[in-house]
Amino acid sequence: MKGYYKKKLSADRLLACYEIAPPRVKAHLEAEISFVLQRTSPSQTALELGCGYGRVLKRVAGNVGLAFGIDTSLESVRFGQEFLRGSGHFCLLQMDAVRMGFADRKFDLTFCIQNGICAFAVDREELFGEALRVTRSGGTVLFSTYSPRFWKDRLEWFEIQAARGLLGEIDREATREGVIVCRDGFRATTVDADELQELSASQGLNSRIIEVDGSSLFCEIAVP
Repeated sequence: MKGYYKKKLSADRLLACYEIAPPRVKAHLEAEISFVLQRTSPSQTALELGCGYGRVLKRVAGNVGLAFGIDTSLESVRFGQEFLRGSGHFCLLQMDAVRMGFADRKFDLTFCIQNGICAFAVDREELFGEALRVTRSGGTVLFSTYSPRFWKDRLEWFEIQAARGLLGEIDREATREGVIVCRDGFRATTVDADELQELSASQGLNSRIIEVDGSSLFCEIAVP
């Protein structure tokens, strides 16, 4: 699945995925944004990992002093420049979340939501380590994944995307237990609460695992 979002599901195609989301999924997406916004303030510099075309950053940019977003898809970054026009102070960059070009301790809030922890298809310990490296002492790091209780709604959304040709045909036999598999090679997984805590512990830190809206699991780390 590595590179799928960069090559096949970026910019306007990614936008279409969110536009066709059913009501329960849209409520889930809004709940994730609200959770992040509750942790923002006008004095902050914030960073979103895997910002896509800026769907979440558009909301965050109006609540912080400066909002950065990175994504590996240059097409999404270019699309996002126009999408975010007039949305506060922001900067979009093409960059890999496990090899960021930022200095240490630059951001007050670093976040990666909408199951980016799995969608990036990178080493998760490296991803956590980089997020923590660029976050200031006293700052916050947030990662989110899907709650197991959201499985049926999540699967329905992916079925709609496949039916519209945004994803490959779903492999019904291989799709189960929180893993969605498409015949074109796309594979969407999740992580559970125990693994999120283990990833935090691998960096020598504790985390809070918070279920939001019955649809998301958030891992919240206070950076010492």
